[in-house]
Amino acid sequence: MKVIPLSEGSFSIDKTKLFVPFDTESDDLQKRAVGSLLVEVQPFVVITSEDVLLLDAGLGFEKDGKLQLHQNLANAGINPGDVTKVLMSHLHKDHAGGISREIDNGNARELSFPNATYYIQKKEFEYAFEKGSPSYLTEDFDCLKQASNVKWLDGDGVIDSYIKYQVTGAHCPYHQAFWIVDGGETVFFGADVAPQLQQMKSKFVAKYDFDGKLCMELRQKWWQQGNDEGWTFLFYHDVKTPVYSNK
Repeated sequence: MKVIPLSEGSFSIDKTKLFVPFDTESDDLQKRAVGSLLVEVQPFVVITSEDVLLLDAGLGFEKDGKLQLHQNLANAGINPGDVTKVLMSHLHKDHAGGISREIDNGNARELSFPNATYYIQKKEFEYAFEKGSPSYLTEDFDCLKQASNVKWLDGDGVIDSYIKYQVTGAHCPYHQAFWIVDGGETVFFGADVAPQLQQMKSKFVAKYDFDGKLCMELRQKWWQQGNDEGWTFLFYHDVKTPVYSNK
């Protein structure tokens, strides 16, 4: 398998849930609001023997009229129309902003990957509309309601015999993780339950998680199992190490 990080840049985030661009060369985190965290926003493409998979969809920013996610794909030599599956861990705004894009001068939205099938937990979708902002921007994915290329998932399962998904909860109630097994390799995407390499190596409970204790326990379990079995870990919010394997 081929893994390609699609970084949208570094950001600081505080209790306002606003993502503020951060230049790691010149900005000082201490000068941001108290309690600010430094994170990368980094979807991934995984190219397997069967598919071009997109794992989460970033913030949905545009530059010069082009979706940043589309430009990042083009920079990697991938036509956005070639993406066959979009695997969504959850629908927080930093993961779901690129699900769709504005058209008709902002009067409508269309799916950013019309040729792909979107895989989304149905209860996460429903919860997003119940919860709303600031964590969820439902206008980014409201068009999924009418889309024919959505597979609504209910609990745990397997897609096409080689992509395992599991509802972990922990970060938000219906968050899910993915294991992609192809050609004897396993790529693991724990999204915001396992967002950074350093978090896998330390034991702590984060206040921003729905169930911080469960997050901690899952990270410990996955870290041990993944290292024993040679998984390739993908870290969505890691500034320095988006992809890790001890192989």
